[in-house]
Parts: sequence; structure tokens; C-alpha cells
Amino acid sequence: MFRSRIKKRNFGFTLVETLVAVSVFLIISMSAYQAYLGLIKAVKLSRIKAAASNLANEQFEIVRNMPYSDVGIVGGLPVGNIPYAQNLTRDQYGFTVTATVRSIDQSFDGTIGGNPNDLSPADNKLVEFAVSCATCENFAPMVFTTTVAPKNLETASTNGALFVRVFDANGVAVVGAAVTVRNDSLSPAILINDTTNSQGMLQIVDAPPGVGVYNISVTKTGYSTDSTLPVTVGNPTPSKPFGTVALQQVTQISFAIDRTSTVNFSSRTLNCNAVPSIDFSLAGSKLIGTNPDLYKYDEDLQTNGSGLLSLTNVEWDSYSLSFSDASFDLIGTNPLLAFNVSPNSVLDAQLIVAPKNPRTLVVVVKDSSLLLPLADASVRLYKTGYDETLVTGRGFLNQTDWSGGAGQQQFTDTNEYWSSDGGVNTGEFGGEIRLTEVLGDYTSDGYLESSVFDTGSASSFYNIALEPQDQPPLTGSNSIRLQLASGNDPATTTWDFKGPDGTVSTYYDMSNLNVASVHTNDRYIKYKIFLHTDNDAVTPALSDISLTYTSSCIPPGQTAFQGLSSGTYTLEVSRTGYQTQSVNVSTGSDWQKQEILLIPEP
Repeated sequence: MFRSRIKKRNFGFTLVETLVAVSVFLIISMSAYQAYLGLIKAVKLSRIKAAASNLANEQFEIVRNMPYSDVGIVGGLPVGNIPYAQNLTRDQYGFTVTATVRSIDQSFDGTIGGNPNDLSPADNKLVEFAVSCATCENFAPMVFTTTVAPKNLETASTNGALFVRVFDANGVAVVGAAVTVRNDSLSPAILINDTTNSQGMLQIVDAPPGVGVYNISVTKTGYSTDSTLPVTVGNPTPSKPFGTVALQQVTQISFAIDRTSTVNFSSRTLNCNAVPSIDFSLAGSKLIGTNPDLYKYDEDLQTNGSGLLSLTNVEWDSYSLSFSDASFDLIGTNPLLAFNVSPNSVLDAQLIVAPKNPRTLVVVVKDSSLLLPLADASVRLYKTGYDETLVTGRGFLNQTDWSGGAGQQQFTDTNEYWSSDGGVNTGEFGGEIRLTEVLGDYTSDGYLESSVFDTGSASSFYNIALEPQDQPPLTGSNSIRLQLASGNDPATTTWDFKGPDGTVSTYYDMSNLNVASVHTNDRYIKYKIFLHTDNDAVTPALSDISLTYTSSCIPPGQTAFQGLSSGTYTLEVSRTGYQTQSVNVSTGSDWQKQEILLIPEP
């Protein structure tokens, strides 16, 4: 008898299969867990919002039960019994409730300053509660508003109105400027923090009367600050004193702020070596007080160990520089002193210095019409026993007329250029270039490429100047842009036009006119102007372009005589194409500057 044997095979899971199964399980579990967490957060956020809404309704209910005269902010305008800020707890959440109340001038009975003139403009009140929670995750502040009207007919106002107007350097309204208004003469004191509207105005129509009691400050992120000023011993006659509000009258106070800029100073010798720790003073031209004159900006400064100083948050203004270093004399600057700082710009300023040698005379030679530095002017200083002639550093390249037409490769005829795409009109507007007009509409874009300018030797290029600086707003931002190309041999140079970062993808505009260092040590240079408009009814216009440059670190249009003796000298300045000028100069101080304006020959 035969017995058959059957083998049994045991089936199981491999390690890889087990790991895959565990991974799938974990992924599903984590997804479910994340969904659960999201649901919990959504429910929690919904509870927080509900608590915030209920809290706002509580505050509105309190306001509804107040006498109308009490609907106002403690220490605010209109004055009332509503706290400006409260920390309250609801449903275990800590909230901050911020209140704002504003009087509203309705038009049904006229408006203040309008026709008819409403002498009691506080018709209704707007009440706003902002509810925030600093410790609540993903909770954005909630804002609730309502309007409150008086129960009875309005009575004659015992207050006035305070209008705060804010504009920029070009007179354009600044929207969203932060305005702080204080009146410490009342008890409790008034403190208002608000922002300007779309017309750059903050209108407070129910302000208590008072003479010189309203302290107002205006600013905006990235902008300068303007404010009223108190009468003090140091400033007995401030240029903008505290504001006054008269009974049933409108008081309007205007403030000017704009985007701040950066000024980068460097102290160098004539051969561009850095000179550390140079002392100087910088003052603007804007006054905050008179009798005596007090300037808004007036600071003593010093370059660092590398001969550098960067000033940020600089307000647009015209600045003058006074040199006060004990070891060095100032023998030139670039740009010339005084210099203008435009809003939202970066300006590089060089201070060219030499070891102190008493009785230094700095001579600045400028074109009388353009007020730009003149290169290659012969400056002779002489008296009995002394006679020396120096030549000013190269100054500027300039073009003011393009009406002569295209095709000029080398810049010899001052009213010609190299080429254009046809989108630029060069001949009809007395030296200005504009976009071409076709059937009553301007083309949207056009460009013009200049001839090649020859500086005479390897040069350093610094600043571009464009006139006019302001263009019609409807043309859009950066309606005038340009690029530069340079080289050392016009016959072989590939004219790659580049912008301020040294690449072909960027462009110079009104906010950045410092020439990129990629052009340094080149002799020949040319520009390419791009015009653009967002509106075919208006066009940008360019009347003048200038480019300042020096060789090494020789300041443009300037030269300096050092080691002079005391006495009276004759200063004679001449240049080809200009009338010679001669003046007497007395060297009675250790350092002085003489400016000479040369008049072009007829």
C-alpha cells in the first residue's frame, strides 16, 4: 500500500509589502487627522467671529441708549463717553475693541464751506467699532459701523471745522497719510489718529474752538514727516505754529510730504583714494522757524573709516554743505554744491579733498544759462609775485535740440542725432522731443538714439539730468526712460544699451539717474531715449538731457588753488565759445569758494 504525501505551502507578507501597507495606512490616517484638525479650526474660528459680532452688537446697544451728546470718544472728536480702546473677554477669548466716531456733514441743509454754507455741519455721527484678537489664530480684525442721528432738530453749532490737506512735492494729494491731531488745552485732552481720504483730506467738522491749540503731525510709511510746531525759547516764531479753530468757521492747514530718498557720500582724493573720517555739515533749505532762521535739517556728519556715509530717509530739498574737517580742505564736489534731492531717488555725492593748506580758493565755473559745470575752462589767478593757471575738470555732455534730423554718427552738430524708430517727433516743438501724433492721437511708444559723444579720454560718468522732471500724470509712470552704451573705439564698439544695474534689461528713470559703473573708463558714450504714454491724448516731452562726468576723481567744472598768501587777486576765467570773465578775489579766510558764470558768445 502506497501512502501519498502532500506538501503544504505557508503563505505570508514580505517586509516590503508590510512597509507599503503601513505607509498607505499612515497617509490615510494623516489625511483624516489633518481634515479633522481643519474642521476643528474652522469651528473655533466661527465661534470667535460670532463672539466678536456679539461684542460689537453689545457696544452698539450701549451707544443706542446714550444721549446723543455723549456719542463721542473720550479724549477724541467729537468728545463723548465712549472709550477709544477696551480690552474685553467674551467666550474665553480676549478681544480689543477700538472705537471711532466722526461727525457727518449731510448735504440736505448745505455743507460747510459750500453753497449754501452749513454753519452747523455736525448733522449725524458715524460710529465704528473694530474688534481684534491678538491671541486668536487666523482671526482677522472685524469692523462694524452704524450711523446715529439726533432725536431733535439740530441747534446752532458751538464748534468749528478743521480740514487737514496733505500733498506731495508735485502738489498731488497723498491718500492714506497718517494724521495725528492733539489738543491738550481741554480736559480730557483730544487725541485723534486718522488717515486722509481719496482727496488727501482729513475733515474734522466738529472741533472745539481754540487759538493755537491744535498740534498736527502728518506722515506715511516711506514718506517724510510734516507737522505744526510749538513756540519755544529756541524757536520763538515757528513757520507752522499750532492750528487755530474759530467758531463756525473752517480752518484748513496744508502739509507737504513725499517719499524719502538716499544720499551716498564718499570722501576721496583727486586720484580716487578713500579718505576716512571727513567732517562736514549738511543743511536743507526748508525752514521750521524764523528770527532766527531754523532749518528742518541741519546736521554735523562724518564719513566712516572707508570714506563712506549713507544717509537714508532724506527729505526732498535743496541742500548745502559746509566743510569743517581739521586736516583736509574741500577742493571740489560732484554734484556741485548746493545739490537737489528729488523724492524717491538715490544720489551719489563725492567730496574731493586734499591735505589742509591754508588759504584755499575753490573756483566753480558754470554755463550761465544751464547752470551746469563747464570742463576745460582756463582759470588764471594772479597778483604781484604770483601767477598760476589751472583748467577745470571736464563737466557735462548736453543736448537740447534734435530738430536737425537723423544720421549723424559723431556728435558734432548739436541739433542732430543718429536714428529713431519714427515714433518720436523731433522738429516741431522748439527743441523738444515728443511722441509722434497721427490723426490726432499720439503713438504709445517711440525711441531716439543719439550720436556718439567723445569725452576726450577715459572717464568716470556720474549723473544724468532730464528736463522737465515732471510729466503729465496721464502718460503713466516712467513715461521717459533711457539707457546708455559706451566704448573706447566707435569703429569697433558694439553699442549695447544698458540700465542702472549694468544690464540690458533695466532703464534709467526720474527716480534713479546715477550712471552704472559698467561705463567707467570708457571714452565714448551715447544714449537711447524711450518715450511712452498710457493715454493717446497726451505725450511726455523732453527738452534737455545732460550727463556729468570726470576723469579720475577730478570734480566737474571746478579747480582749486592752495597755499595762497593773504591779499587781493585777479581771477580770470576763459573758455572757447564763451565770454571771458574777470573778478577780484580777496583771500582773507583759510577756505573760500568763488563761482563764475560764463556767458556764451553771441
